[in-house]
Amino acid sequence: MLFIIRDLRSARHAKTAKYMAEKTFEQQTNISKKCKIAEKDKADKGVSGNELYKDLNPTQWPIVYSPNYNISFFYLQKLHPFDSEKWGRTVGLLLDSGVLKNENFIAPVEASEKHLLEVHTQEYLDSLKWSWKVAAVTEVPPVALLPNFIVQRVLLKPLRLQTGGTVLAGKLAVDRGWAINVGGGFHHCRGDDGGGFCAYADITLSIHFLFKNVQSISKAMIIDLDAHQGNGHERDFIDNPDVYIMDVYNSGIYPRDVYAKRAIKKKVELRHGTDDATYLALVESNIKEALSEFHPDIIIYNAGTDVLEGDPLGNLAVTEQGIIQRDELVFKSAREKNIPIFMVTSGGYQKRTAKVVADSILNLYNKGLITSSCPELQSGL
Repeated sequence: MLFIIRDLRSARHAKTAKYMAEKTFEQQTNISKKCKIAEKDKADKGVSGNELYKDLNPTQWPIVYSPNYNISFFYLQKLHPFDSEKWGRTVGLLLDSGVLKNENFIAPVEASEKHLLEVHTQEYLDSLKWSWKVAAVTEVPPVALLPNFIVQRVLLKPLRLQTGGTVLAGKLAVDRGWAINVGGGFHHCRGDDGGGFCAYADITLSIHFLFKNVQSISKAMIIDLDAHQGNGHERDFIDNPDVYIMDVYNSGIYPRDVYAKRAIKKKVELRHGTDDATYLALVESNIKEALSEFHPDIIIYNAGTDVLEGDPLGNLAVTEQGIIQRDELVFKSAREKNIPIFMVTSGGYQKRTAKVVADSILNLYNKGLITSSCPELQSGL
């Protein structure tokens, strides 16, 4: 009798093992099919080759980041209010949450001079070979005293990598409907000059390559919610009817670029100390108006966190929860209309900025506004 019971148990275990194996195979097959469908969708959208474009593997989300984004050299980064290590700290907090793992991020390719010349003048790029010019652009005077080969390696190379990240995020948004570059958002840089810690025009370059390489993209909207006016991309697209710019900024701070304002189709000028209620109401109403006036194929969202209360440069009074609500509002507006959207993180000059960015990304995930490329591959979610 004991032997019969053992045989029955063995048979039951074997049957269970067979069922689990078949189930796993079925799940893997479904995942493979979904990823193949996504690849077909990408081909249907007419995405052509570009060295800065990469495809996601099945474990990756359309979130772009490299540890080489961060700038650290003999405490040089302490000489500017911009937190040049916030990108790594943001990712660290995302990893600590358990929602994301290292293998879920995709690393970008550094934008080369060939890529940059698509939108920048040769004269401007050559000027960055002089340390005094880089010091002026980044607003870190001691940089002028350093040999330029060091400046290129420790300061400009990370910014070129982030620029490649913004270009990649644009492509991934087309593929998956959304993307985030944990860095980028250098909205003060234009084709012939830089400033405000912005050495490369990543927003301009990403749109340029989308128009050039993706057949389905011919109109773009920039929603710039950094506390500062985005005068760089505004000057680049000032006469371009295919790029609609909405800019919400503190009118009493840098750069006060009157000429660039001509490019803004939806302009919202804030006063010092603007709070959550006023800010969120203005953002929401103006996004609705913008999307009723213009129907973009893609949205570039410059999500600066220097609107945060206490920021030494933004001088606004938006709370951490206000920023989280703002980002949710922007993503929801795009996702409800099936418009691909990609976000860059731009300005933010407090140590707690990294946590705000991370919390906002996690909120987007919790609200179902962002998901992994192949959801079944997420463990424990």
